[in-house]
Amino acid sequence: MIFGLVSFGGAWLVCVPLWQNGGGITSPLLGATASAMMFTPTVAVLITWLVTRPRGSRSLRELAWTTGLGFGPNRRRTLAVSAAVWVGIPLFVVITTLICALFGLYRLDLETFSLLGDEYRLKTGRTPNPQAMLITSIGAVALTPLLNALPSFGEELGWRGWLFPNLLRYGPWAAILITGVVWGVWHAPLTLLGYNYALLGPWSALMFIPFCIAFGAILAWTRWFTGSVWPAVVGHGVFNGSTGLVLLLGASGQQVNFALVGPISVIGIVLFAIIAALLFAVTRPGAGDDQPEPVEVPNHNVP
Repeated sequence: MIFGLVSFGGAWLVCVPLWQNGGGITSPLLGATASAMMFTPTVAVLITWLVTRPRGSRSLRELAWTTGLGFGPNRRRTLAVSAAVWVGIPLFVVITTLICALFGLYRLDLETFSLLGDEYRLKTGRTPNPQAMLITSIGAVALTPLLNALPSFGEELGWRGWLFPNLLRYGPWAAILITGVVWGVWHAPLTLLGYNYALLGPWSALMFIPFCIAFGAILAWTRWFTGSVWPAVVGHGVFNGSTGLVLLLGASGQQVNFALVGPISVIGIVLFAIIAALLFAVTRPGAGDDQPEPVEVPNHNVP
């Protein structure tokens, strides 16, 4: 209960300026507001721990273990999974975009990258170099887990570090479902304004929940399989920095409906769910001496 009140209340409090000035997702404050909002789950974890810890206990060791701040029982596995999501998620973004194009939902321009070029020209007044745009985009995606590390950590310490392990006592699939729904609804201060799906308006809030369940299942698997929160931090960070690849691949003269195109589209959600199901089916933590046990944590209050 404490975790839910603080994380949700903090998210709405941070987003008040976006609602108050009427700018919504067009407000110049959007970027700073969204980044600040990402730290509210960590604040919720710390307050919950301070309130529910045993009387007289001041050790942070239990909190660090509970939230997976170490590298898990198998450091090499944690590093391998982190590397896999670092490379795999940008590839997933590209593949889902290409699949959407095959279904006629998106027009590609893999030569001049004209859609992103139009945006660059609109912002700078200069004609972009296609090769330079491609190199810059790839470089940005490669570095994005580092650039996004702090805000991604701010969210993941709460969702996959704290909430998901607490819910594992109900089984992994229930934990994934509940965490995904909570994560999706938590975004409501932004998604009700049309964030992520500008063409849907307030319906973005509903559309984003299935995505959070499906993509959250991937991040939950990294936590469950490694015993560490860091692969989820990497995965979250690289995803946030990779969605721009959708625009890089597009042809000018079209309005992108992200509900139908790219990794947060219906196609992306279905593919994420299939991949997550396969990952949980073929891996079983605790099956061998080098396998981490499923995370078990003290019974704290959770939403």
